Amino acid sequence: MEQDNQFNIPQGLINISEVYLPTEIILNLFLSFFLGLVISLVYKKTHKGLSYSQSFMITNIFVCLIVCMVIMIIGNSLARAFALVGALSIIRFRTVVKDTKDTAYIFWSLAAGMAAGTGSYFLAIIGTVIITSVAFILYYTNYGSFVKSEFILQFRIYNKSENSQDHIKILKKYTSTHTLLSSESSDDGKTIKLSYDIIMKEKYESNELIKELSKFNYLTELVIVAGKSDIDY
Repeated sequence: MEQDNQFNIPQGLINISEVYLPTEIILNLFLSFFLGLVISLVYKKTHKGLSYSQSFMITNIFVCLIVCMVIMIIGNSLARAFALVGALSIIRFRTVVKDTKDTAYIFWSLAAGMAAGTGSYFLAIIGTVIITSVAFILYYTNYGSFVKSEFILQFRIYNKSENSQDHIKILKKYTSTHTLLSSESSDDGKTIKLSYDIIMKEKYESNELIKELSKFNYLTELVIVAGKSDIDY
């Protein structure tokens, strides 16, 4: 009896190779990595507010790669698809998404990884280009913002100062509206803290307003911060 000298190849590798060639696997993974990198950079460039996360950038890249691998593992096997669902059911996701826009980036990474995993290269690349263009258009046009130049202006004013109302003329010059929000007297009664909700005129910047107001000696503790519509937490 002749001995069989051939190596026994694991059945899983044979099944995978029937669907994807080694070159296709490498190409799919490299493309998914590139797309994940692009998505993370778009997130970094278009992010607004205080909730920026470096780990979220890295997560987008990993999601693209992992989804690409999962799609290739499943292939045309329905049994593998059900097995994957069962495996994922034991995982508990407790991460709180601070910005609702971050959810869209996760779905983008999922879609890009799926497209790369199925070999839909044209769809993956063109889709990423179009979504990237839309993201930058929305970012530079400040789409969805109620007011582009709404601020909260705060300062202290001395009670017994001469011409203590001159700052109102400056507010009228630089703002389209200025609404007094609060007025708080100091303990000694010498100063009053005023808070205004202001909307800058399009031709002026907030730093120009601060520069003009700082010329008045009776005004102190000048502070200007972005309004609610301009801040993402």
